[in-house]
Amino acid sequence: MNATTIGDRIRSLREFRDHTQEELAEQAGVSVDTIRKLEQNRRLTARINTLRVIARALDVQLERLLGQPTVMTRVVSDDGGLIALRDAIQDIGSLPGLRTADDLEDPPDETTWVTSVDEAVKAYWTGNYSDLSHTLPLLLRDGRAVARETPTEGVWRQLALAYQLAASFATQAGHPDWAFAAVEKQLAAARKASDPLMEGMGVSTLSWVLLRQGRWEQAQAVAEQKADSLEPSIRRATPEQYAVYGNLLIAAATPAARSGNREGALELLNLAESAATRSGPVSMYGSAFSVTDVRTQKVNIALAGQDNKPAEALRLSAGVDVEAITRPIHSAAHRVDVSQARYQTGDSDGALRTLLEVEAEQPEWIRLQTLAAATVREMLEAERRKNSPLRSLAARLGVDPTL
Repeated sequence: MNATTIGDRIRSLREFRDHTQEELAEQAGVSVDTIRKLEQNRRLTARINTLRVIARALDVQLERLLGQPTVMTRVVSDDGGLIALRDAIQDIGSLPGLRTADDLEDPPDETTWVTSVDEAVKAYWTGNYSDLSHTLPLLLRDGRAVARETPTEGVWRQLALAYQLAASFATQAGHPDWAFAAVEKQLAAARKASDPLMEGMGVSTLSWVLLRQGRWEQAQAVAEQKADSLEPSIRRATPEQYAVYGNLLIAAATPAARSGNREGALELLNLAESAATRSGPVSMYGSAFSVTDVRTQKVNIALAGQDNKPAEALRLSAGVDVEAITRPIHSAAHRVDVSQARYQTGDSDGALRTLLEVEAEQPEWIRLQTLAAATVREMLEAERRKNSPLRSLAARLGVDPTL
């Protein structure tokens, strides 16, 4: 498919299924005028809820309709790259009755491997995706070898963390199906580690994967159910228990808001903020949790759903201490939200300035963000000058510049 815009992809998929525009509109529950304007590229985007129902009517993943970009590495090593990551996640040797050549390799030193996992987690949160795509496949293979030789709970816990990292990276790279398989292995390793909190983090990761697949109801349900089962005792809970519980509440709030239940999402985030107040800032299981993390998510959900509230998002963002955000790509994601809110409240210059600042700090990460691309696409519809910073940014983010 050579389609370059959302409308091109809708038209191509609709024609492949031999639907008329009217039939697609009826199945998706949207107006035929919406379908027509998208296909004619008179509108280059639509609200995420609208695109989700169109994708379901076309029986494709939301990522395919959005044209989700993927990580591209300039040089592919023998052991690294995205295809190597897929093979490492979808490990043939883990299937019953099969044993592959890499199962026979000598495992690395346990301490060295554990340190390598921690370094890979740091690379993920700093947005160093090119290097991570090279190291992560070997890290998973080495981890399985270490677990065979030294199957302690500590090793299984670290292997669960490695699979969590693989799931998160695969999702960012536009491969949520690989991520789903990685979460399965994360949860299995967490069970062998006898670590219910790592299982909780696995479900939090699963919720995010389901969110990116457009399975919002399931994303909310699994996170809420796990949060209920891990709800901490007020008198005896550890900071880590509060943190995992809070992360699950955050995971449930996002799909709730996307589905239009902003009130329910805010209730979940208020509970998460109470947990963060009790725990204080916590770094654990390859993630982090704090009051600041919860407040950034309140900004995010103010922008979700059909009746989004960009002015409210900006008001809430004033209460976020950006300097207190410990993870660079989390800071970048928050500022992309702020950029969208600025654009929707009429501050196009402020929105563009923020996006360019984020791109300067996180050039690899921002190319994978559909929200950033969607904001730029909307801005392009109102900005038709051929030589501007906006059009240059659009080209770098893969947004069709032909208007």
